[in-house]
Amino acid sequence: MSALSPQELVERALAAASTDGCIAIATDTATTNLRWANNTLTTNGVTQTVDLTIIATVAGDGGVKAASVSRNVSDADDVAALVEEAASNARGSSSADDAAELITGDAAPDWAEGAVDAPVAALSDLAHWLGDIFGAAGDAGQGRYGYAEHSIATTYLGSSTGLRLRHAQPSVRVELTGRTADGSRSAWSGQGASEIATIDLPALEADVVKRLAWSERRIDLPAGRYETLLPPSAVADLLLYSYWSSGALDAYEGQSVFAKPGGGTRVGERLSDVPLTLRSDPSLPGHEAAPFVIAGASSRMSSVFDNGAPIGPIDWIRDGVLTSLIQTRHSAQLTGLDFTPFGDNLELVCPAGEKSLDDLIAGTRRGLLLTCLWYIREVDPQTLLLTGLTRDGVFLVEDGEVTGAVNNFRFNESPVGMLKRVTEVGTTQDTLAREFGDYFTRTRMPAMRIEDFNMSSVSQAS
Repeated sequence: MSALSPQELVERALAAASTDGCIAIATDTATTNLRWANNTLTTNGVTQTVDLTIIATVAGDGGVKAASVSRNVSDADDVAALVEEAASNARGSSSADDAAELITGDAAPDWAEGAVDAPVAALSDLAHWLGDIFGAAGDAGQGRYGYAEHSIATTYLGSSTGLRLRHAQPSVRVELTGRTADGSRSAWSGQGASEIATIDLPALEADVVKRLAWSERRIDLPAGRYETLLPPSAVADLLLYSYWSSGALDAYEGQSVFAKPGGGTRVGERLSDVPLTLRSDPSLPGHEAAPFVIAGASSRMSSVFDNGAPIGPIDWIRDGVLTSLIQTRHSAQLTGLDFTPFGDNLELVCPAGEKSLDDLIAGTRRGLLLTCLWYIREVDPQTLLLTGLTRDGVFLVEDGEVTGAVNNFRFNESPVGMLKRVTEVGTTQDTLAREFGDYFTRTRMPAMRIEDFNMSSVSQAS
């Protein structure tokens, strides 16, 4: 840990800066975690790190140059060295395409507040609850495995233009896996939130117990296109990939699924006949996120020059129509669209989505029910065709009932193209993406019924 407070790190960095512009971002991250396997708590840990990012800008005849450097810091000498390194890199770089005036402002009211800790006690109730379910699982000849993490990242952003902003970001994720003693059957459930107290632990265990019971009968099915029920976790993984691929600059330059044939973007085009709304909102209850841009480096979808710019509620898809793409101020000028920066939570809602997953099952004549997706990779960026594997339970539904577990599949699907084949949507709820939940815990998604979901081959994965 640093001997200096995060605010002191920022102020010392700005005071030491010799370039035309400077941004300093100090992040104090406290994390507690708990891991268990085979009905036994195995490890727990507590970590705390302080990272400092320095962004230096240098004006010249050819434009503005910028460079950023990030590192763990411990004292004032580390700060001075980091500031000088960023300045040297900026002077030696080429002009920045995304150059813009730095955001101006004053000190936020909470600037002087300290970093928030993530105490070990935050997971104590979870540990006691696990002790209760381990006995029942053992009596049933099953094991419970999983991981829980509670982290709080407190970020302090300051600039040479007077801006001083603070944001404390809590993140919680809990993953629970049940497995039979012989390893032949497994089931998974997970949830993300901002506070451990809001995780519905009994619901996670109930899902695992139910899916393991469904798996007692085994049915082999061939590859093909099936009516498929995607639970909220699978929906989250697919739509997160779509969201991360929705950069306006890529679309404007014809390099993504959101590019309009002949030029421009697909903003304004209907993606689904179902009135789906995909949105981000810094004040989303239970999944609050940073209300301003925090960018440690520039990329196709972020700009260091936008640091501190406010982020408001954004509809990415509204009533089935694509309404926004991820924009920097630079890309917004090119596309002629509004400046809509990346938001750090994601929610999908549908006005008619009033059914539970059990209700969707009851309304299925014949189809597949998934648990989660895994090993998702991109095949074609122009259509956003993805491939990946099903995991921890694929079930056959016949005449409104789950009749058994089937083999796993490799799928080939585009989450954008899939939206045209949505026929029914359930109630939006807190969930956790299985593949991408490590990086993005703040998701609320419904279950969805998809026509002709492409299970391209049978997989031996378990």
